[in-house]
Amino acid sequence: MQYRRVGRSGLEVSRLALGTMTWGTAVDAYEGADQLSAFLEAGGTLVDTAPIYGDGACEELLGTLIAKASVRDQIVLAGKAGLIRRGDETVRDGSRRTLLDQLDLSLRQLGTDHLDLWQVHTYDPLVPLEEVLGALEHAVRTGRTRYVGISNFTGWQTAFAHTWLAGRAEALPLVSTQVEYSLIRRDAEREVIPAVEHLGMGVLAWSPLGRGVLTGKYRGGIPADSRAADPHWEAFVSAYLTPAKAGVVEALARAAEGLDVTEAHVALAWLLGRPGVSAAIVGARTTAQLQESLASEDLELPPEIIQALDDVSEDT
Repeated sequence: MQYRRVGRSGLEVSRLALGTMTWGTAVDAYEGADQLSAFLEAGGTLVDTAPIYGDGACEELLGTLIAKASVRDQIVLAGKAGLIRRGDETVRDGSRRTLLDQLDLSLRQLGTDHLDLWQVHTYDPLVPLEEVLGALEHAVRTGRTRYVGISNFTGWQTAFAHTWLAGRAEALPLVSTQVEYSLIRRDAEREVIPAVEHLGMGVLAWSPLGRGVLTGKYRGGIPADSRAADPHWEAFVSAYLTPAKAGVVEALARAAEGLDVTEAHVALAWLLGRPGVSAAIVGARTTAQLQESLASEDLELPPEIIQALDDVSEDT
């Protein structure tokens, strides 16, 4: 596994991160143990989680597995706060109370006294950003996290947050932003990527395989065991099953065939070559799927392939 610094900070992480959004639901304790073991054996370090993942069951499961394997010191543990469940809805809540309560809950469930990176899960327009950022300051000052970042912020929100914190007495830097970024979702390049490059932050890319579409599994239709066939996830995937994005997938498939590798390998290699990207967060339903993503580490794309993929995906 290759490693990178997150932006201009001292935080070093594996280029591929383990995502745990479905741990506690689609991924049970046995599968989770296998995935964590495979990830660490491959040299992975960055594990991304949140108290809302797995319908609230993810972090307790992850914490149990980390403790059982005694691997906390091998992991860069990245958590989040700011999304909560109210009834059947997931809503934003960036209040200081909720952020710090969720942080304390995460620490208890994960069985640790600190996170390595703590991120605001999403921008909350109903809470002053100064209050949100003050919670990040407090978390670092009290030793509950080593570094702080944001997630799903626009370019101007990113710049404001970084500048506000950097101008405070402690000059606390935001080291990262987590955004959706892939060959079929490149809108982060318009504002977010230029902002983080200027500010010295790193990008943690979520859904780097385009919600599964960039694996090529949907080229011949919708498999019965796929997310697009699951009523709970259908809307999450269907937005990417369009003719324009299908053209990108076909170009990706031709590149993969020419290189004698999988579509997923090419998609991840392309992303990891983009400016500002510190890591790509890969989630998997099975250990075999995770190992397939981890095996992409050795692929370096020829310049002509990169250019062709850039051209066909530039409007995504």
